[in-house]
Amino acid sequence: MTSATLAVDIGGANTKAARRQGASLRTVSRPFEVWRDRDALAAVLREVAAEAGDADAVAITMTAELSDAFRTKREGVAFVLAAVEDALGDRPLSVLTTTGELVSMGEARERPNDVAAANWMATALAVAGAYADALLVDVGSTTADVVPIAGGRVAATAFTDMERLQAGELVYTGALRTNLAAIAPRVPIRGGWCPVASEQFAISADVHLVLGHLTEDAYDCPTPDGRPATAAFARERIARLVCADAEQLAADEIDAIAAFLHAEQLRQIEEAARRVHGPLPSDAPVVAVGAGAFLARAVAARLGRALAPWDAHAGPAVSLAGLLAARLC
Repeated sequence: MTSATLAVDIGGANTKAARRQGASLRTVSRPFEVWRDRDALAAVLREVAAEAGDADAVAITMTAELSDAFRTKREGVAFVLAAVEDALGDRPLSVLTTTGELVSMGEARERPNDVAAANWMATALAVAGAYADALLVDVGSTTADVVPIAGGRVAATAFTDMERLQAGELVYTGALRTNLAAIAPRVPIRGGWCPVASEQFAISADVHLVLGHLTEDAYDCPTPDGRPATAAFARERIARLVCADAEQLAADEIDAIAAFLHAEQLRQIEEAARRVHGPLPSDAPVVAVGAGAFLARAVAARLGRALAPWDAHAGPAVSLAGLLAARLC
């Protein structure tokens, strides 16, 4: 029987898993904010793995180490690896590095900076296996990865989060969890500009829900005020961005704020993509991935690049499960 592989992408706000056995693929996603209850991570991993199904080998990647539940990334990596061993240590385990290696748990502990925030590499390797030249734009709930693929190889120039931010290969904006005050310092209101309140009144999910880019079901993170993820409540949250409410601002005025913030997100990702795609051929397509694939598709249109066929849900966990299966063959 074909071996079954399980890949787990352990983020600071979401834990995702993919189980692959031959042509069969099962995915699981569980919202889990590590900073709220980090000691529950092992239990969450057990539950996610059980839902995904039995596997002969497991590979992991992580971004949870950046959570402020940990004082350093070294501490965060060590904690995540310990939770993985506790939950999944009854089968062979490996960890993805930022250069695309699958290393042992022991080596991962010795190389924390190489395994921290490596999940983007899994998707990039999968894209490089399918396209000789392409621009991967993976917009998740919190961040966007912009990675060039050239000559069938991952042509990233940076590997740590800080270096990737500097290079434009990581943009800290996403489809769900981004604080709107971080997208723009001011927004248009009634023919003028209004500075925004630097508070977590509303998030990007509110913008995209109001504009119809997301369904209520796709708004799968906590709302800032604890109220439901509906367009009506999203408008109330957006109004608070300018210290107003839904009685002071009409729905079309709030929608105009949302449209402006959407455009600003696109501008930020496009700006990064223009920096990163420089060495690629003009006909290299964009591969759009993630919860915010609609943003990636809009950026492709702005760049004048075609979209390459790709499953927008085939992110790091799915890609890593396939990579592990290939390595076991």
